[in-house]
Amino acid sequence: MDNDFYREYQFKFYLNANHFIIIDGKEGKRHPHTWEFTASIAIDKQQFVQFNAYEQEVEKFLNQYQNKVMNDIPPFDRIIPTLENMAEYFVIEIEKIVARLGGKLMKLESSETPTRSYIISLETQQNYMEHMKKNSEKKIDEILDGVIDKMLKENINYRLWLYSSFYGKPKEIEEFI
Repeated sequence: MDNDFYREYQFKFYLNANHFIIIDGKEGKRHPHTWEFTASIAIDKQQFVQFNAYEQEVEKFLNQYQNKVMNDIPPFDRIIPTLENMAEYFVIEIEKIVARLGGKLMKLESSETPTRSYIISLETQQNYMEHMKKNSEKKIDEILDGVIDKMLKENINYRLWLYSSFYGKPKEIEEFI
């Protein structure tokens, strides 16, 4: 985005499909869901929003799974299609689609029932990663400063010990030892 001003839109998509879960090596019963995916998309305030472009491209992506058994379609033929696994795969793919159209995916909320949702917030993730990076850099600086201070102090103490071994303690540094 070129400026700090943007508009955020929510698009809802529905996926009707079946899946089964494998628990302790046992295949569960195949059952249907109507999954709801709500994509929050930020778009530059100056940009004309073609809603149908976003809707068509995301629906085109989801259509490959529509009315099928999720476990039979890559990558869910190798990954158990839980709500979380599906959302984590879909957020990557939908993020690419949204970026190609000039927007930024901020959040994807995925629901398999009206009372249960799994939310991936890319905005929070970005802020969290920046926060972690700053804290990591600060911690590394603190650790390095501590190590350097300890090395310098040990080096000075060693030199003083060595000097005093040969010549005795110099009067001007007695208060430091």
